[in-house]
Amino acid sequence: MIPVLADSSFFVALYNKRESAHEICASAYESIQRPLVTCEACVVEALHLLNHAAPAVDGILASLESGALKIPLRIEDHAAELRGLMRKYRDASADFADLCLVLLANKLDTGEILTLDRDFRHYRWRRNRPFNLLIPLG
Repeated sequence: MIPVLADSSFFVALYNKRESAHEICASAYESIQRPLVTCEACVVEALHLLNHAAPAVDGILASLESGALKIPLRIEDHAAELRGLMRKYRDASADFADLCLVLLANKLDTGEILTLDRDFRHYRWRRNRPFNLLIPLG
């Protein structure tokens, strides 16, 4: 089954009820019937942005523990590819977590992503494929 990628912006809105996109992210999360995948960089970024709030930490870690959320690759195994992506998107000031998701898209053959980050309108996976943003960004 083809997984769905999850960005840190999605986790921030999902676990912070004060975020304007909380409801749409919660609804999207409930509707996903496929495996949800992310990278360690997105988890760290989300927890930092959530200011290490205990319910968010617990929610994200519980999702990992239950298998509802998976981290399918180790950064150290793909450092050369990540360096290449960083060079490719240098002028766009792409952040590391985003590029880890681009790498995941390439490896898992999916561009379906839960994100609130407009940069994913410009990123491409498998060189020229646009991401399918599952949350409308308006």
